[in-house]
Amino acid sequence: MIYTRNYKKELTGVDRIWLKRYPPGVPADIDPGEYASLPALLEEAFDRFKAAPAFTNMGATLSFTELDEGSRALAAWLQKAAGLAAGERVALMMPNILQYPLALFAVLRAGMVVVNVNPLYTPRELEHQLVDSGAKAIVILENFAHVLQQVLPHTAIRHVLVTRVGDYLKPARGMLVNFVLRYVRKQIPAWSMAGALPLRRAVSAGRRLAFDRAAVGPEDIAFLQYTGGTTGVAKGAILTHRNMVANVLQASAWLAPALVPGTTPIVITALPLYHIFSLTTNGLVFIRLGAHNVLITNPRDFPGFVAELRKFKFYFISGVNTLFNALLHTPGFDSLDFSALRVTLGGGMAVQAVVAERWKKVTRCILTQAWGLTETSPGACINPLDLDFNGSIGLPISSTDISIRDDEGLELGIGAVGEICVRGPQVTRGYWNRPDETEKVMLGDWLRTGDIGHIDGEGFVFIEDRKKDMILVSGFNVYPNEVESVMAEHPGVLEVAAVAQPDENSGEVVALFVVKKDPNLTAAALVEHAHTELTGYKVPKHIYFRAELPKTNVGKILRRELRDELRAAAKPQSVEDSAAGT
Repeated sequence: MIYTRNYKKELTGVDRIWLKRYPPGVPADIDPGEYASLPALLEEAFDRFKAAPAFTNMGATLSFTELDEGSRALAAWLQKAAGLAAGERVALMMPNILQYPLALFAVLRAGMVVVNVNPLYTPRELEHQLVDSGAKAIVILENFAHVLQQVLPHTAIRHVLVTRVGDYLKPARGMLVNFVLRYVRKQIPAWSMAGALPLRRAVSAGRRLAFDRAAVGPEDIAFLQYTGGTTGVAKGAILTHRNMVANVLQASAWLAPALVPGTTPIVITALPLYHIFSLTTNGLVFIRLGAHNVLITNPRDFPGFVAELRKFKFYFISGVNTLFNALLHTPGFDSLDFSALRVTLGGGMAVQAVVAERWKKVTRCILTQAWGLTETSPGACINPLDLDFNGSIGLPISSTDISIRDDEGLELGIGAVGEICVRGPQVTRGYWNRPDETEKVMLGDWLRTGDIGHIDGEGFVFIEDRKKDMILVSGFNVYPNEVESVMAEHPGVLEVAAVAQPDENSGEVVALFVVKKDPNLTAAALVEHAHTELTGYKVPKHIYFRAELPKTNVGKILRRELRDELRAAAKPQSVEDSAAGT
């Protein structure tokens, strides 16, 4: 059902006061049935934009036609040569390189389910995700193949496609890049997996095979997008084709007033496409709009990042607060040509007012804050693009309702603080093989987000705090239970608690409070242990040794008390300071 633009509560059961603040031209609702599936959306774009550039990386470009042909060939290979059926899961483990969108669109067009994997995962993390998803194939950058090799026998993976950074670059540069990475920088650890096939060979073979257009419908699963939770165990949020199509249309409707007719928008994609924010906002929304997407493989190289930005008059850039702050402090950024920049979108973590103010001063473009979760595909709220930064996460987007609820699930009034709940066509139906976890977050059609906030009289949503103890490191979720579980395995640890500590670079970092079992235990030993089991951003940056940890009367460690202590501290100590025995 498509609702007309009005403010009547009886249509949705919610008083949509925010509609009065919608920008002109943005509809109250979108029609998620406009496309039956993501392949239908993609194929329309391929047919419409043809020879126009779709993705550029390190000087090489894939046009919409090349992306169409390449993804069709790989889809045929997955169907015919690999023998995979519609609905089977295929993992993608790559950074922002041209091979990622090619493989992504191939899996979707073959009617299979994409399982995005963080390339920096440790063997333990990778094994859990591959086993839990039941993935039968994986496309992986060879830089990380040695990690896959360690866990492959314990998974259901039958087909391994390996690619190199330079494989889709211009021939001369591609050969040079591959040579330098392997023999000069030595960034390719030795690996060996019987039957592993180069991705390019699979694509080439697929061009000789017949592609069968998959019968994919709105309720079929498009992604298992893994996220953590209060249990600390990563679980796959089920995102259907309807969920993803809806969020693409919702974001497109919000962007429409800022589009410049007759121009091809250039989009800067620095956040990894395997992250839901970048995947939908940069990867899928702008494919539909015919944009030229510039992929940044290593955004941590800020001088190199700025040098790449200098080549383009870009229209759109998305990122997290720490990325924008780092760019602002990189020499040469303030001299770039920002004349085409119309939209800067911040998400993944809170945008700081000082960063938003400086960004506007340097670029003459407002830094617009948006909000959502993996479970909302991810967009749920966004500010009007022409509204100065106000600290709000914005207004609920088209076809989206926001409700503030108490612990019993009862709705609270305007201004009251409670848990932010979301309802809309982009909301997940639950977690893969986790009915218990699904039950915890679903309140009928409403998703309990775990974020605490309020709505003001105009419909703007503000976050006060997080109900969960999640730690947000540069936009990536870190869950204390997972960190504590790993650290508790160290023989020198008696008790441990992981909490968020404010950090000017990452927003937050992991702080660890430890009660020693072995009096000779050091912070350095704990950090070394953490690196064997946890991705870098999950490794504790601050370690504090205590005689005991604060607990409730039933023995539960009071993380909030520890977190509040850190926030109040004037001069937090580093790992090195803590190693001295603090």
